[in-house]
Amino acid sequence: MSISKPYGAKDERGGAVGLAAPLPSAAASSGAPVLAALDLGTNNCRLLIAKPARRDHACEGFRVIDAFSRIVRLGEGICHSGLLSQAAMDRTVDALRICADKMRRRNVSLSRVVATEACRRATNCEGFLQRVKRETGLDIEIISTEEEAALAVAGCVPLLDRRTPYGLVFDIGGGSTEVSFFRLEGERDYELRKIVSIPLGVVTLAEQFGGKHVGPAIYEAMVTEVSPHLEKFEAICSIGKRIQAGEVQMLGTSGTVTTLAGMHLGLPRYDRSKVDGTFLGFDQVNAMTRRLVDLDYAGRAAQPCIGQDRADLVLAGCAILDAICRRWPVGRLRVGDRGVREGILFGLLARHEATRRRDHQAYRRIAL
Repeated sequence: MSISKPYGAKDERGGAVGLAAPLPSAAASSGAPVLAALDLGTNNCRLLIAKPARRDHACEGFRVIDAFSRIVRLGEGICHSGLLSQAAMDRTVDALRICADKMRRRNVSLSRVVATEACRRATNCEGFLQRVKRETGLDIEIISTEEEAALAVAGCVPLLDRRTPYGLVFDIGGGSTEVSFFRLEGERDYELRKIVSIPLGVVTLAEQFGGKHVGPAIYEAMVTEVSPHLEKFEAICSIGKRIQAGEVQMLGTSGTVTTLAGMHLGLPRYDRSKVDGTFLGFDQVNAMTRRLVDLDYAGRAAQPCIGQDRADLVLAGCAILDAICRRWPVGRLRVGDRGVREGILFGLLARHEATRRRDHQAYRRIAL
């Protein structure tokens, strides 16, 4: 399988790989740029705006100066109709308009705006993208499932322990779930071994089985729906053997794992600074999942880190997570409140640095 990888990854022969998709033109490379990464998913619209920072900074290369996140449910109903609904497009354009305003106010000079599963599936997506361009000025790039997964890995790699040679990263999205298996190399590099995109996410699974009224039987049916996709991945990668040897670490990046982490920490409201980088044992995941299955819709909505917006989706996400934990019993996972956007920012930083070095070398040749 051909995989488009962000900067920092290596191909199977060890060669460095650059960004595969086109980027907007940058401002003059002599000054520090303002970077923006926007990820339009099936459920969420998320923006990060950042500036380059020292490598010893907490974000390892960039400092976030503004952010935006809103649940828009762009993919609502798409499983049945194959179309983006008018209401979903209206909600999403409203959110994108806010993002575009933030980018203008922050004088963003280098950006990348990507869309994922809902836009990959919808037959009326082209008209939606034209409307977004017309009303917000944003050019949205639809990326492949492979690149989505690779960007998520790039964003999460700084959280991984270099003493454990293999990483298993999963991103439970609204319309699909990406699972990546890779080997860590040296202090910063990694080699992607395999990526799979499962056509099941929190929105699509909840619409298939129902999200409001989920008892133990329906929950187990959702887990069963996910499991065969993971078995195919295991057959290719033989991750189980690596787990038995103690060579695999697991990281989850999604609203599901961050929500469970917030619940585990007993947060009165979600706090990224406390959640990002924390660990969850599989026994803790199982206990919280069982607790949520025993609650009705109103009870789930009353949980501080869930709320009304996620109450009908959280058990679908738990079922996907549960299937992953059963298939690959690593024992614990690290929680990342980061992913595609951070992967994009690392790529933009690499692009800026390459341009700066090239311009500096050209200047030296002229000066000499």
